[in-house]
Amino acid sequence: MTTAANPTKVNVEDVASNRKRGGDIRITLSPRTVGCTSGFGGTLRLSPQEYVTEHLHPYSEEFLHVVSGELEISLDGEAVRIGPGDSLLVPIGVRHRLVNAGQEPAQVVFHLSPLAPRPELGHVDTETPLVEGGANPDVGGAR
Repeated sequence: MTTAANPTKVNVEDVASNRKRGGDIRITLSPRTVGCTSGFGGTLRLSPQEYVTEHLHPYSEEFLHVVSGELEISLDGEAVRIGPGDSLLVPIGVRHRLVNAGQEPAQVVFHLSPLAPRPELGHVDTETPLVEGGANPDVGGAR
């Protein structure tokens, strides 16, 4: 168990990139990486005009915080623009698609909670993934 005296630290560069849905998604904190039990999180990097295909989370809320860049996120078909310093909640079951709408790379920090009963139930693709046969984000661990 992690305590304040013995934190578990994960560097984003030590985590494999997942590009199945687009962008550079890296899950840094998860049941697999640190043994957490309430959710998972990490980073997303998008080049200009790059996007993450539409999907939804049937069990989890997603919290997004833009560190840099300009994004347009579609929530059940309604566009919302967010930029540096903006945070956005994607409710459970809401279809969402992220596009880097700016001229600079975008960096986002995200967290999803609670965990789905099993990792393969955490994401439902509503648009064809960019990498056929690519892996879903593998957060691992028992539920």
